[in-house]
Amino acid sequence: MGSKITKAYNMNRLLVLSVLCRGILIPFELQAAEPAGVLVNEFIYTEAPFPQCHASTIEEAEDGTLVAAWFGGTHEKHPDVGVWVSRHVDGKWTTPVEAANGVQSPDTQYPCWNPVLFQPKQGPLTLYFKVGPDVPRWWGEMMLSSDNGQTWTNRRKLPDGGIGPVKNKPVQLKDGTVLCGSSTEHKGWRVHFEQTDDWGRDWSKTDAVNDGEEIGAIQPSILFHGGKKLQALGRTRQRHLFEIWSEDNGKTWGPMTLMSLPNPNAGTDAVTLADGRHLLVYNHTPRGRSPLNVAVSDDGKIWKAALVLESEPGEYSYPAVIQADDGLVHITYTWKRRRIKRVIVDPSKLVLVDMPNGQWPK
Repeated sequence: MGSKITKAYNMNRLLVLSVLCRGILIPFELQAAEPAGVLVNEFIYTEAPFPQCHASTIEEAEDGTLVAAWFGGTHEKHPDVGVWVSRHVDGKWTTPVEAANGVQSPDTQYPCWNPVLFQPKQGPLTLYFKVGPDVPRWWGEMMLSSDNGQTWTNRRKLPDGGIGPVKNKPVQLKDGTVLCGSSTEHKGWRVHFEQTDDWGRDWSKTDAVNDGEEIGAIQPSILFHGGKKLQALGRTRQRHLFEIWSEDNGKTWGPMTLMSLPNPNAGTDAVTLADGRHLLVYNHTPRGRSPLNVAVSDDGKIWKAALVLESEPGEYSYPAVIQADDGLVHITYTWKRRRIKRVIVDPSKLVLVDMPNGQWPK
């Protein structure tokens, strides 16, 4: 079963095979199949007016339209980097359009960073993003869309010190509160949580939940474990993923610890599925940004290998993941900094393999 997980497939590759038929070898061509559970594997775009891209996000809008965004420009940190958006309409992705840039004045422009799309249960589709010359000095902004991502209005800066969701999507609690996993990097890598209950007009936030020294952690994802129990996990400098738990819907958090799963100081994302399981997308390696992997857990503690999305040399990183209303899982990620890729997964079809001590099966 492990070979089903680790073997990389390319849906466009043709394999030349032969079969023995009544003692005669007959060559024929067969299109390689995707791994179990993978339904679609595609680029959101192949041509764009920018050479590099990174930090994608995906969301299902109120009308069911899938919307994706990312930052693109000359290269990360370049002043011309803006937030670009594409919508999946009539079976294909629309041409990317720039939804936001970092122009401050005729003489000053800053790069944009890490867009995050979020559709609350009620209210407009929201696009969060960061603007600033670098990560220590960036700030959070947001825009709203009342037409499912076609146009964006009401751009505003978050309150002083507010970042919003730093990379991964927020979650909405039963009382309607939107809880964002966030982090800072100017006094060590430290995680905190921000929340709003009025579509981003007013915000509150926790103190940092780690000291940034023993474990340097950023970019959390939030998972649900029933009642008021939450789990956050994400990226660290310690070559392993971190996890931290809350028993009161994120008001307070226990100690941060390292998981057995490796992390090469690269972004991750995770989602709690409708069936109660948890799905994680991450680079299962202590160094580099290949391979890019999917794991599944019943309890957020014991994870099983599910898929290898990419395994060739190169950068495959910064995944985003959601489960749509039809139950299918949509994953986007950076493909060599040149394109954004989207994969659709049927989680009920995944073949899961144990990972003793966090070791990916061979």
